[in-house]
Amino acid sequence: MRAGSGMSSWKQFLLALLATTISIALTFGTAAIIDYNKKQKEKREIVMMVMYDMDNSLAAMEKADSMIMQSMNLQLQLAKDTTQFDRIRFSFAHLLPMPEFATTTENIFSSSIETINTVGNVLFTDVVARFYQCRTMFKANVCDSMHSVVKSDSPFTTMEGILDFDYSIYALISHEFLHSMQQLFAQGKRMMDVSDEEIDSYRREREKIEAGMDEKENARHSMMEAVMQLQGEINAARENL
Repeated sequence: MRAGSGMSSWKQFLLALLATTISIALTFGTAAIIDYNKKQKEKREIVMMVMYDMDNSLAAMEKADSMIMQSMNLQLQLAKDTTQFDRIRFSFAHLLPMPEFATTTENIFSSSIETINTVGNVLFTDVVARFYQCRTMFKANVCDSMHSVVKSDSPFTTMEGILDFDYSIYALISHEFLHSMQQLFAQGKRMMDVSDEEIDSYRREREKIEAGMDEKENARHSMMEAVMQLQGEINAARENL
């Protein structure tokens, strides 16, 4: 046996061990990076979905708030000139705010611990929870309350009823909720570093998807109508046999 052959074998063993260790480290390291990037992507998608829903909710509330103010301005016009009653009385019913809030995102975010854990920001979770709570209270205390009064008292059928309708209380409550929720929305954007441009981009992507779904739904309805029309023609032809 030549001198140094044992040392050579030992070096080869160490090199093989080092290569194996590096290979394992790279494998697990790469897997960890991939998993981290996947979680970050999922986190961002959830955040954008929530911010998009909050932005839509605020837009609906701003429209409702504007409708209440328009009603008050019409009420003022009528108080100044009662001869306008027949011309504007139907406008009051059309200006009753009826915002529609999709609850899918709220339900996903509120009921799924996995979703909350993916986001991984307790303060953001609290902001979102308070936003949705305010949205529910806004609908109950402003919109639903107004509709309840109109349904029970029918104030828009007479000039006296229109002039006696107290819009101011609803306007004040609406303004307060809207201001609070705008602040919560701004806090959420700062916490998660979301820009208005990102929300607009997300909106455009959602609109593309929704437009495609609408096209498929329209095609489905067209097919159903074609089938029913054909069946009607078949039935009519059979009656003539």
